[in-house]
Amino acid sequence: MLMRTANSPFWPEGFEFHLPVPQGNAFANLARSAARNPDRPAVFFYGAETSYRSLVEQAEALAGFLQQRCGVRAGDRVLIDMQNSPQFVVAFQAILRADAVVIPVNPMNVEQELAHYISDSGARVALIGDELVERFQGFAGGSLDHVVVARYRDAVGPDCADPLPEVMLRPPVALPAGPWVDFRDALAPGLTPAPMTAGSGDLAVMPYTSGTTGRPKACMHTHHAVTFTAAAQAKWYGVDSDGVMTSFMPLFHVAGMQASMSAGLFAGAALVLMTRWNRDLIPALFRRHKVTWWSAAPTMIVDVLSSERFSDDCFAHLKVLTGGGASMPAAVVARLRENYGLDFCEGYGLSETISATHINPPAHPRPQCLGIPIFDTHAMIVDPDTLRELGEEETGEILVSGPQVMLGYWKKPEADAETFVEINGRRWLRTGDMGRRDADGYYFISDRLKRMVNVSGFKVWPAECEALLYRHPDVQECVVIAAPDGYRGETVKALITLRPQARGRVSADDIIAFARTVMATYKVPRLIEFRDALPRTGSTKIDWRKLQEEEWARLDD
Repeated sequence: MLMRTANSPFWPEGFEFHLPVPQGNAFANLARSAARNPDRPAVFFYGAETSYRSLVEQAEALAGFLQQRCGVRAGDRVLIDMQNSPQFVVAFQAILRADAVVIPVNPMNVEQELAHYISDSGARVALIGDELVERFQGFAGGSLDHVVVARYRDAVGPDCADPLPEVMLRPPVALPAGPWVDFRDALAPGLTPAPMTAGSGDLAVMPYTSGTTGRPKACMHTHHAVTFTAAAQAKWYGVDSDGVMTSFMPLFHVAGMQASMSAGLFAGAALVLMTRWNRDLIPALFRRHKVTWWSAAPTMIVDVLSSERFSDDCFAHLKVLTGGGASMPAAVVARLRENYGLDFCEGYGLSETISATHINPPAHPRPQCLGIPIFDTHAMIVDPDTLRELGEEETGEILVSGPQVMLGYWKKPEADAETFVEINGRRWLRTGDMGRRDADGYYFISDRLKRMVNVSGFKVWPAECEALLYRHPDVQECVVIAAPDGYRGETVKALITLRPQARGRVSADDIIAFARTVMATYKVPRLIEFRDALPRTGSTKIDWRKLQEEEWARLDD
């Protein structure tokens, strides 16, 4: 076979292809780091510091509360809907410690989206930020038996001089009567959880992804997959207990969850958390905490370099700059290398792989490149129609196989049948991404087999947006495509045919205002174009590909 493993000439020196990782419940990764360095800072957050000892104690206390007061049992699904905060880290670890399964949810999701996650996963308990209380009121006491509410401001240091985001400046939310519990009250009794029973092969995390069908599906990941991707990234990037890592990427997303949280806790590093993005605060955080590792979307890096508060000494301790989801502009790559000796080390992964399958070798990164397959991970390029393996520099669909690949979609065997294939006795995940492999084993993405819009690294699935837009009574037909955006890379555009009686009456602003009520903000179309009719394929389906090509052709005009 032509697939590449550790035989790339640029495979990191001294690394074996196989990476042994600890077995058992992934919570043990945090516990081991705490046992080694209990007083080492685990989290920095707006002037506050949480030690590894304290982080374990809080996670244990919350796990005990979940088991004894909420009735959480092994294998139960528990939803987390919070912004980046120490409470998110505690909640994530507590759910694992309780032998339950984490359901991470984007805080931008609205009620209709939440209803699907709750009903589909069967979660009966949710841990949420207090800004979402109103959004969850319709579920509390009905589909949800218990809702634990965290106020991010409670975790801020008493002498914090940093500017706080709006979500922390509002008065405390008065919890309604019923199954609501303040996060601090859940921890206060210090309840002891039962001994852990979940093992490597048990479910640990189920992030949701949409794909082409429009209905979000949960990706089933085991404790072993969580530990593997944490250990692999810590090893690949050289993170250890002296490291200081940013946790600015959203922790509900697998990239932030694994690279910016789980890998750091596995290695015993310190995490610098920020609840809402503030480019002008980043320079101060880098100087204060002597940050050594930064995972960022390209737009974040461009933002910080443009800040009036940025100066060269911000990067004095920075050793690793990594990210993915969108390509870094070549001019920024050159500036980082020439001015600061930093190479942007891109990686590649999916919700279905709970983070990375490919990362650039830190000593030999290539721009606009996915990298090479990491430890124990295989990849190949195939013809998407015949599944015939292709050779070097031939473009086809990227297939991956490794310990980080999900078991399958939660209760979606028909989706599994479309997503997995067996070739030469190995089970492969079809990524839906088109790419090529060069002679050195590096992978490059070129196109998408699946319809998807990449908004600053957030995946937006057109079929899901279209299904929600069709709920508008005046929308007769619609199609969603990706439009070029100088800042975000891509943005969501909807082309709409209105019902005859609505033409001239319904505006683009009306459609956008409606969209904000039924979908998360990042999914809302920023561009609306009304048409009398939409083009059709030979099978009479709306020709989204033609519209997509026309949109991007304007960029070349």
